[in-house]
Amino acid sequence: MSKIIAFTGSNSSTSINDQLLQYTLNSLVKASVDYIDLKTLSIPIFSEDIEKSSGIPDDIKSLKTKIDVASALIVAVNEHNGAMSAFFKNITDWLSRTDPKYLQDKKILLLATSPGEGGAKFCLDYTIGNFEKFGGTIVDHFSLPSFQNNFSKSGLSDDYAQGLKDSVSNFENDLNPA
Repeated sequence: MSKIIAFTGSNSSTSINDQLLQYTLNSLVKASVDYIDLKTLSIPIFSEDIEKSSGIPDDIKSLKTKIDVASALIVAVNEHNGAMSAFFKNITDWLSRTDPKYLQDKKILLLATSPGEGGAKFCLDYTIGNFEKFGGTIVDHFSLPSFQNNFSKSGLSDDYAQGLKDSVSNFENDLNPA
């Protein structure tokens, strides 16, 4: 069985992307996942001066080790002005300093949602390019628009439930081909 880790790129305690991620993790059929709460990491804003004086933060080294031993990732990204949040961008900036191909050979399922009708699609496009640049392979991605109208603890609206199910199935089948 593949080792999968999952995390959300948001540092909000009420993140709708984390809610979507948790719901998705509960829907996995063929895989088990280790969830990593990035909010608990102690990471300064990236600076070459900090890197020169203090090196790579220990929490980044630990996260990099977890990525190294995983074969796949499930990542929910939140959108701020059409890109990933500054919080998550900072983490990816630090990770790229550990290894410019820190996602090499990692299969990735990307998720995103937003309160608006765009469903964080600009962020998904940005993150796909960003992750591929660092060696990752995006197996599938899913966007949920209008979170409050299309999500509840019991499931997604009929308009989007099958789309998420298909994305999860594609991801799981890619990890465990028949």
